[in-house]
Amino acid sequence: MGFSTSTSFYFSRYCNLGLAWKSSSLFVQLGFIPNGSIKPTKISPCKFPRACLSSPSSDPLLVKAARGDPVNRPPAWMMRQAGRYMAAYRKLAEKHPSFRERSETTDLIVEISLQPWEAFHPDGVIIFSDILTPLPAFGVPFDIEEVRGPVIHSPLHHEEDLKALHPIDLDKLQFVGESLKILRREVGEQAAVLGFVGAPWTIATYIVEGGTTRTYTKIKSMCHTAPHVLKALLSHLTVAIAEYIVFQVQSGAHCVQIFDSWGGQLPPHMWDSWSKPYIDKIVSTVRTKCPQTPLVLYINGNGGILERMKLTGVDVIGLDWTVDMEDGRKRLGNDIGIQGNVDPAVLFSPLSAVADEIKRVVKSAGPRHHILNLGHGVLVGTPEEAVAHFFNVARSLKIDEKTVEHENNAPKTVVGR
Repeated sequence: MGFSTSTSFYFSRYCNLGLAWKSSSLFVQLGFIPNGSIKPTKISPCKFPRACLSSPSSDPLLVKAARGDPVNRPPAWMMRQAGRYMAAYRKLAEKHPSFRERSETTDLIVEISLQPWEAFHPDGVIIFSDILTPLPAFGVPFDIEEVRGPVIHSPLHHEEDLKALHPIDLDKLQFVGESLKILRREVGEQAAVLGFVGAPWTIATYIVEGGTTRTYTKIKSMCHTAPHVLKALLSHLTVAIAEYIVFQVQSGAHCVQIFDSWGGQLPPHMWDSWSKPYIDKIVSTVRTKCPQTPLVLYINGNGGILERMKLTGVDVIGLDWTVDMEDGRKRLGNDIGIQGNVDPAVLFSPLSAVADEIKRVVKSAGPRHHILNLGHGVLVGTPEEAVAHFFNVARSLKIDEKTVEHENNAPKTVVGR
């Protein structure tokens, strides 16, 4: 089940990022923007040619694996690899207690992003940011409170609320662009610089619910009580997020991960209607602008929709730890990348158990198209020694090139020093 006929019409006619959202007649027709008050704007071409049209020989290991190129070992990084489990981060947070300050100040973003790089040398350096960071740039202010977390004081529930939305203003996100440029210079080609965004459905849950939730009752009810309002919101988010991805690639991101963190809260048939079509459009748009930039899609609780995720056209599917890696590979096939999926709690185990689990996951994933990661983010309190061991073990792995040639028959990965 996909878009309604009317929604498909709006997407096909008005949501082409060849001309940015500012030229959209959808919101003019709905009365949210005065007709003739805005002019089309062109998106500039990529400023980092290798990020959009990279040379395979110079690509970082992670980018090669994401594209399915032969690699001598699986690259490794961790979701939330910069954060509170690191003593260096906690010390910095004492001086800068506001998360918004830490994630929206270029110098701090760069320093925090590089902390795990300097400590562990992962194969991917992800920008320290948040999926909600771009919200004020298109008309949705928010706060982050110590206990409640993200808070949106004016949730969107009615058609009238849509008038507060406006085209994404990338000038308000220059701290993201500048941080990515600096990270690209600092890391060079030794590791992939990773950008990320939230998927439309996941971002919409915060905007409709007013913050975090365990039940998603308001937005799920909205699917039935005000579907036209929710579709307009998701359409707006789709164009803004696609533009934001292109901006990150222009600024130096080698690869971008799309977090549909709460997509797994939808029944599969509802994900088909309320999340997948909008991710499809984002992928299609980014492919047009930066066709060689790998895209990763991660959904927490994705075991029931793996095959559906593949149909979005992304390069890599992130698996959470509840999915058996061998089963995930069988279900997805060898023609797409997979990422993950060591249980984050394993890092609290003896180091020998950490190594055993890494080897099991890598062997199950097969010799090509695998990015080693956790099945979710690093947990608070995780021993830094265990994180260091994770990456040391990852670097010790060797892929037997002969198995790559026969991976359809008997894929296996050999571990060696």
